[in-house]
Amino acid sequence: MTKLERWKGRNADKDELRRSVWQTLEETGAAIGDPWSTIPDFVGAQAAAERFCELPAWQNSQIVKSNPDRAQSWVRLQALQQGKTVYTPVPELVNDYPFLLLDPEVLLEQGVDFESVMFSEGAVEHGQRVQFSDIPPIDFFVVGSVAVTREGGRTGKGAGFADLEMGVFRHYGAISADTPIVTTVHDKQLVADDRIVMQAHDNGLNFIATPTQLVETTAAYQIPGPIDWARIQPDQYRNIPFLESLRAEIESSD
Repeated sequence: MTKLERWKGRNADKDELRRSVWQTLEETGAAIGDPWSTIPDFVGAQAAAERFCELPAWQNSQIVKSNPDRAQSWVRLQALQQGKTVYTPVPELVNDYPFLLLDPEVLLEQGVDFESVMFSEGAVEHGQRVQFSDIPPIDFFVVGSVAVTREGGRTGKGAGFADLEMGVFRHYGAISADTPIVTTVHDKQLVADDRIVMQAHDNGLNFIATPTQLVETTAAYQIPGPIDWARIQPDQYRNIPFLESLRAEIESSD
């Protein structure tokens, strides 16, 4: 049976790695649901999220950005329960607004329990719609991952959403070289350092949390510069409604 690989073809090495990890997660039962073409949900995701509580960077954070995938839903819930403000993107950036604000005080005032917004469907229903330019400096930046290394290498599902977001946030000053970039994964998503190809536009990780360990990465990757619009794929312009206007806004301000 052919498995779905929605964004394959942009980098053969990354495609092969994703395929290997998704297959391993599926065959070992570590995945929850179908992992293919996703940031996979995994057994132990809650335990992985709880490992962030060991980090001073988490303890001191007030503004958390998290990807919208189910694997990181426990990170979002934990943040809200601890009184942190959460910004999460609309899944695959398909609406004419890119982000949702989950303010724990506002949600409580509205009678919305945090479990109702930990998943993307509830966040879309109850979150406040915001633009990139509305988002303040972020204290703790959570991304989804398909494969990671102890050096801090990362590969996502291939769509390029995380790198695009980080490029825009750097333009607006919402993240800097000091902002911790982190992820949660299953231990089986940790791969050998030489298996991940890090390109100029790829962002490295500072911390990786799994159900069994918290990894502080060992190598510092060069921080990508401004968005290279020439690298944006035609399907991204087709599928992300606000991308053309965002590009015009950014380029007019440079």
